Amino acid sequence: MARNHLGSKSPFRTATLWLIWGWLLIFALLPNILVIAVSFLTRDSSAFISLPVNIDSYVRMVDPLYFEVFVHSLWMAGITTVICLLLGYPFAWLVSKVKVRWQPLLMLLLILPFWTNSLVRTYALKLLFANNGLINKALLAIGAIDAPIDILYTQGAVIAGLTYLLFPFMVLPLYAVFTDLRNDMLLASQDLGASKTQTFWHVVLPLTTPGIISGVLLVLLPAMGMFYVADILGGSRNLLVGNIIKNQFLDARDWPFGAAASVLLTVAMAVLLLAYRASSRRIGKTDFNEVA
Repeated sequence: MARNHLGSKSPFRTATLWLIWGWLLIFALLPNILVIAVSFLTRDSSAFISLPVNIDSYVRMVDPLYFEVFVHSLWMAGITTVICLLLGYPFAWLVSKVKVRWQPLLMLLLILPFWTNSLVRTYALKLLFANNGLINKALLAIGAIDAPIDILYTQGAVIAGLTYLLFPFMVLPLYAVFTDLRNDMLLASQDLGASKTQTFWHVVLPLTTPGIISGVLLVLLPAMGMFYVADILGGSRNLLVGNIIKNQFLDARDWPFGAAASVLLTVAMAVLLLAYRASSRRIGKTDFNEVA
């Protein structure tokens, strides 16, 4: 009787499913379809888009001017991702090793800055990096430098800002995989004579690969799209793909080209999602074989 009651579709459950699917359809699937469709249309000065259908917007991406910006944006986003990974991997491991009752507090301190708008925090970084900012004043006060150094409006300032804003997105998935890491597998590796380095390369690293790919997914692509960080900290010489998309939609009014650049980021996200799925399946098969 209870089984039939649980198995029956309640009105609340049906309404919730319709709400979820309707939300995904209207605010996720439909906008992406529209962006893809617009990317194959022609720019129109009065109506923004018009026929005929063509691939001119995608051909323009290989133009040296835009291609250089894409490569430069990928370079800065890649450096940001590597820095976040190098700092976040040991950080997440250390947090997972402290006493369980302290772990929620440490993670709360990590995400506490998110309670403040990221734009406000970016402007705070601008005050730190300016020639008369706190960093230069501190270096001048201790005699480390004789004159203010140029930090603001440089590639390093953009990378620092992206790293500061996106670091928690790398730590959270890594912390999740470290908390699920089984100690008996590490002990078994040591019992079989493996050194700590061998245990890391052959046990820990493969098992935490889904967390690494997930962290890269959450850092790399957003780093390429956070145009306001480049505007505030980098100036006109350190543009991101997000700056191109924003400028094409708002300034140049070239919606097809802006949509094509957005599709490029979407494709990159799909590739990373496939890599994450493949790594997760590999870990699952490994675990199954070991249990079998």
